[in-house]
Amino acid sequence: MNQKLIIAEKPSVAKNIADALKIKQKKDGYFEGNGYFITWAFGHLLELYDAKDYDAAMARWKMDNFPFIPSPFKYKVKSNPRNRAQRDAGAAKQLKIIHSLIKRSDVDGIISACDYDREGQIIGDSIIYNSKTDKKVYRMLLNEWTSEEVLRGLANLKSNDEMRPLQDAGISRQWTDWVIGINLTSVATLKYQKGRGKVLNIGRVLLPTLKIIYDRDMEIKNFIPEDYFKLNATFQTVDHQTYVGTYIEKTDKFKKKDQLEDIQDEINNKTAKIINKQKDRKKEFPPFLFNLSNLQGHVTSKYKGWTSDKVLKVAQSLYEKKFITYPRTSSTALEESLVGKTAKVLEKITADLSYKNEVRFTKSKRVFNNAKVESHSAIVPTYVIPKRLTNDEQIVYNAVKNRLIMQFMPIAEYEETVIITKIDGTNIEGVFQSKGKVQLVEGWKKVERIQSKDTLLPLVQVNDQVYVVQSELTSHVTKPPKYHTEKTLLRIMETCGKGYKDEEPEDSEEFLGTILQGFSIGTAATRAETIKKLKDIGYITSSQKNLTCTELGVKLVETFPIQQLFDLEFTGRLEKSLYDMEKRKISKQAFLGEIYAFTKQAVITIKDKEAIVIRQISSTSSSSEAEVLGKCPLCGNAVVEGTKGFGCSNWKSGCSFVVWKNDKYLASMKKKATKTMVKGLLKNGKVFVKGLTSRNNKKFNAYLSYEKNTNNKYFSWKMEFAK
Repeated sequence: MNQKLIIAEKPSVAKNIADALKIKQKKDGYFEGNGYFITWAFGHLLELYDAKDYDAAMARWKMDNFPFIPSPFKYKVKSNPRNRAQRDAGAAKQLKIIHSLIKRSDVDGIISACDYDREGQIIGDSIIYNSKTDKKVYRMLLNEWTSEEVLRGLANLKSNDEMRPLQDAGISRQWTDWVIGINLTSVATLKYQKGRGKVLNIGRVLLPTLKIIYDRDMEIKNFIPEDYFKLNATFQTVDHQTYVGTYIEKTDKFKKKDQLEDIQDEINNKTAKIINKQKDRKKEFPPFLFNLSNLQGHVTSKYKGWTSDKVLKVAQSLYEKKFITYPRTSSTALEESLVGKTAKVLEKITADLSYKNEVRFTKSKRVFNNAKVESHSAIVPTYVIPKRLTNDEQIVYNAVKNRLIMQFMPIAEYEETVIITKIDGTNIEGVFQSKGKVQLVEGWKKVERIQSKDTLLPLVQVNDQVYVVQSELTSHVTKPPKYHTEKTLLRIMETCGKGYKDEEPEDSEEFLGTILQGFSIGTAATRAETIKKLKDIGYITSSQKNLTCTELGVKLVETFPIQQLFDLEFTGRLEKSLYDMEKRKISKQAFLGEIYAFTKQAVITIKDKEAIVIRQISSTSSSSEAEVLGKCPLCGNAVVEGTKGFGCSNWKSGCSFVVWKNDKYLASMKKKATKTMVKGLLKNGKVFVKGLTSRNNKKFNAYLSYEKNTNNKYFSWKMEFAK
């Protein structure tokens, strides 16, 4: 009997597919049953060759070796992350299993069930076509991993040949980042760094993102505060109610204090008349459904300790557990074909709400709009209701769930009143403006208990006489722009800064239109990783959610001569070209030809520039530059992070204290030593560790301490449980 082979991107997704097909039999590296083999990758099993794999001479960096552009590009089993000189044994084993399944005589077709995006396409394609198979390859395209969707996807397979444009875009992105990264990182490090052990990372997405933060830092640094003044008057009605008005001419901010002082002297104890009153009932629509960047911005700004990278990881976990739809989307609307399914989901997630009688499902264009969907719909919950979530998963799930519910709650409404008051018997040019606001319908704000502050005005009419009972002249100073946060940075990356303002609402139509044209820095899937890498390599730092450039980041922006890589327009055009490639509007060959020419010229430009040292690495600098995690319990010197462990900086003098990153005791419980863990140990003597795994494969939490043995110089772990 002929069978089909399904290749999933991760083991958890393979399990979801097996569950949908009611396949219980699991073997080494795959499931089998009901006419299917279901196997899995661990993300990328193959990676591009390193430069030295093509030519051994490239192992030593020399200016003369660059530019270096391989032809053809080659792939190998991905490297062991702990030792890049070795290949990853787990990846090699799984690749061998997949290739053996592909070559089975009873397998007559292969189905790639990897994520429906550029990366997912090349993860599956690199595995399948590396096997040199000539069997028919199909593509399963899903937005969620519920059993219902898996069965629907299997019934609507596409030929993988139709996915060639997506493959071309994925490969072009991969090769572009390799060519620019390898060549320009190498020559920049040789030109602008003295000493070995670190590199000056250069990348097509890294540098423009760094420049966004640099530009804001410079705005703040160069900002010159200016004084301005405002005049407020308190008016009393005939029935002794009061309200406050602000003096305006063309503006309510005045640079000259004496101008307002003269007006203040003139209005004291005067009568005034209400010359205009406007009362408007206004609607407040809920923010659009989440795409990934908006979800990251929402969570990182609302909760302490969250980064965009963490939001993505938690959202990915919820997706793989079938609780939410595909998270790496740039869309903020749903496909119109999802109307029926969404109605059922809404009914399930609102069943226990106290205000469920206010929820009304409608086929709204704000929610269902094919024109606003690119590949994947917005992030929403599935019909699978979670029974147990971690605290982090609960935060992200609630955000996604609440945002969907908001769309079908009543529109919030408020009444805005504007009163214009003019002073009697004076030649004063301006008038006093008063604004009132009262929430009339709470509507969708009830979902997250969003409080609106009411400003009440007395009941007055046009031509009513009032009295000036008090006036106040206040001094103010203009404020510099705010530092970027991950939320504001993500939104600029999405649009390349086009039409962006700090206070722009996330449901701006202009904002959405720009995203849908593909003109951006990176993709929804890669932006969080870019921000994290900028922190990890020391170009930016974060403090209380604010992102700022480090000294090294500033020096790089001001020294590195390839200005196109800092230019949002240039990077946006590259991303737009990849987007257009997916739409068959541009060829892979034409795009890569431009990238190769750009890289070659950039290398020549750097070589011709004056060598300026922007970072000096000395033999002792690694420990002095590294973050101090605490005091060594043996000698009192600083404990810092190294390549393989967290150790004493005084190791050259014989101090042996170290906590290995791949510590065997921790590994036996499926944990690794982390910076946070080591900080806790050094500060408190013990640390509370969650999610340890027992021999019976059960999760548990415990306190761990790391104590010196009495009979030798080594340390051992001790465990105790909370009482």
